[in-house]
Amino acid sequence: MNIYVGNIPHAASESDLRTAFEAFGEVSRANIVKDRDTGQPRGFGFVEMPNQAEAQAAMNGLNGQEMMGRTLTVNEARPKTENRGGGGGGRSGGDRGRRGGGGGYNRSW
Repeated sequence: MNIYVGNIPHAASESDLRTAFEAFGEVSRANIVKDRDTGQPRGFGFVEMPNQAEAQAAMNGLNGQEMMGRTLTVNEARPKTENRGGGGGGRSGGDRGRRGGGGGYNRSW
């Protein structure tokens, strides 16, 4: 089961995240998402637990709990939606038809 973990402290490591979830069972993977450009943690991540009952216990036990001064948000991860990547294309397409002020915006891409 893939679990979303939000509001992770920036000082926390993937090892810290793994340790918190291992109190409830086997963890196959713990990942803190980092900014692509800066490499800094973005404050959320994902934990994979192979046993559904253990994963449910971890979600119930850790949601709302404090880690390093921050309250965690823990729930089942939702799959990525197909329309997520479409936002950029729609924005660029709309700007192509503009003249004047819109031109400066496109040059930054």
